[in-house]
Formats: sequence, structure tokens, C-alpha cells
Amino acid sequence: MNKKSLRRSLLAKALVPGALIALAVPEIAYADVAGVTVTVPEATMGPATTFTGVSSRADCADGLVSGGGVNQTIGTESTRNGNHVLGMAPSPDGLTEYTESPGVVGTDVRHWLAFGGSGGNASPAFSTTAYALCLATPRIRHTQVVMNRKAGPTAPQSSEVVVATCPAGTMLLGGGVRNTPASVGSLKPIGSFPTFNDAAHDFGRKPAAEGEVNPDSWTAVGGIGGGHGNNDNTTFAYAICTGDRVNVSGMTTEVHFREVTGPTGPGTGQTATVGCADDDGQDDRRGRGRHGEQGDKSLLISGGAAASGGDVTTKGFTKAGSGGTHFNGSFPSDSDGNPVGDGSTAAASWTANVHAGGSPSPDTYTDVWALCLSMNRGHRQ
Repeated sequence: MNKKSLRRSLLAKALVPGALIALAVPEIAYADVAGVTVTVPEATMGPATTFTGVSSRADCADGLVSGGGVNQTIGTESTRNGNHVLGMAPSPDGLTEYTESPGVVGTDVRHWLAFGGSGGNASPAFSTTAYALCLATPRIRHTQVVMNRKAGPTAPQSSEVVVATCPAGTMLLGGGVRNTPASVGSLKPIGSFPTFNDAAHDFGRKPAAEGEVNPDSWTAVGGIGGGHGNNDNTTFAYAICTGDRVNVSGMTTEVHFREVTGPTGPGTGQTATVGCADDDGQDDRRGRGRHGEQGDKSLLISGGAAASGGDVTTKGFTKAGSGGTHFNGSFPSDSDGNPVGDGSTAAASWTANVHAGGSPSPDTYTDVWALCLSMNRGHRQ
């Protein structure tokens, strides 16, 4: 080999590593970027008259609604027994509701509505506040809302279970519940939680348990007290899902769950809180659960609550011991159960606030769920 040929051969060998590196650069895996901002408006006061309702609106200026919540001020007098949540649900425009034919009813929703109602007691001190969780990530640019509905409940001391299921190939991000009309004072939601549309979960009647991954449905439960049946009573369930063309590979949602005893005494309340990184050693009353596995790798995207007869993730949902038991809150919070403020980007827990109403409520439990999103940090774009 002459000197000229030798130089060309050595130069070609020297360039090969650089060429390989240049080709490999576009294939390097990198972490997804995702964030959730909670928006919280000023409280909507009321209702100040019996058997009426009010609504509160939260909007996402950036990102899309992945879930939402509600919190109420109920006062300190005996009238507090009459204030209850009437619903928490996505809205197409912040003014109207999805109440027509079941199925996919909306896309890329940026608005959340929360509803409060009064029974036989009302006070100007009552208020209702909406919470919208606004998810921003290049992986989820589109969402869709699935709605399902059933007539009822109408029989005294009964409940109605409704399940909304995401389309195949999509991922559940959150959901909501709504009961109408407000004029039926003992009609209200008593369950709103993630689940699976399969036989193991009784096709939505049994909620998702601690540590279960990728639920595909959202269940809403409407309850009614005694003697207030109405043929127009309706329970709505809403599931917020990724859009049809969103690639969900490399993404996982995990359920965290907690159940605590109470409230049982008339005029009393109970709270329960669970987080995406619940590593404080707390567990529900039967010792179930595994905490802290996701740590800071997971993101709170929604949550749920129930006032139940207990042991819901093994036996399925059953009513609490009184028809008057109701929600006063289901919202993003800190680990101590304090609701987060407007603009918070650090919400990692969900809190449920259940009230017994004016009568004893034996065999009653407060249930809370956090739905947490994690992304494969080695996902290739």
C-alpha cells in the first residue's frame, strides 16, 4: 500500500466512530416532560335557599383537564347538615354540561364545573369551589370525554351505579359524577372513583384497589335519602381519556387508595387523604396497600371519593348506613389534607371529605383515591 492509500485508509477509520455517533444521536432516549397545574377560582357562595343549587367554574389556560374536584364551606350551625356536593364534571365551555346522548361527548376539554346543593337546610354561609387539574405534556396533546347516564336513584334509601369506559387503546386520566335535579334535596353523589370494566371488578361496581395499574373506567354513584323519589332523577358518569391518536406506550397510571372509619355520628364529618408518594407508613383500616413505590416519578392527575359501607375494593360498593351521608369535598391537597391553592404545581395527594348529615350513620366509611401518572424515562420519541 502506498503512502497516499494508507492515509485514506487511516482517515476512513478515524471517521467511522464520528459517523456512528452522528447516526445514533436521533435515537437517544430522553425523559418526557409533564406537569400539572391546579386552578382554583373564588368560592361561589350559597345556596342560600333550600332545595336549590350553585355552580363553580375552574379553567385551564394551559394544558388540558385531566381531572378535577370540589370543596365546600358548610358553616358551623345545624344548617351545615343540608349542604352537599351535587357533582364535579368536565364542561365544554365552562357554562354548560354534557347531558345528552351517552358516548364520546367532547374533546380537548379545558373547563371543570363543581356543583353544590341544599336539602332542607340552607345558609348564606354555604359555598362551593371547583378545582381543575391542568395536564401539560407533549405526550398527551388530545383528550376525550366519555359520558354515561342512568335514571335514578328514585326509591328511598337507594343508590344508582353508572360506569363510563374509555375507548380501546386509550388511557383513563380522570373522571366525574353529577346528579340532577337540585330540587330533590336528598339526591347527591356518594361515589366517584377509577375502576375496570371487567368481571374481576364487577364491571365497575368494585373500585380499583391500591397499586392497581391502568384502570379503564370511571364509576359514579348517586344516592338518595328517604321519601324524595322523582322520575327525573339522573346520575351521570364521566371518564376523561387520552385522545384516539395519542400513543400511550411507555405511560402508566397507578391507583393509590385509603379507607377510614366514619363519620357515624349525626352532624359529624370525616376526611381521608392518600398520595402518589404516600410513604408515611399509613394504610387503610385493613392493612392493605403498598406505598412509596412511584416516589417523585409519578404525577397526580386526578382523584376520587366515596361514602360507603366499607371494604369497597374487595366487596364492591355498598351504601353507607344513612341516606343522608354525603360529600363536602373531593380535591387535590397536601399530605395533611389541606386543599392546594390556585396555581399550585406541587399537588401530590387527594382528600375526601364526607359528612353524615343530621342522622346517625352506622357502618360508614370514607374512601379516597389518587390516580398517578408515570412515564417510561427511556421512552423513545
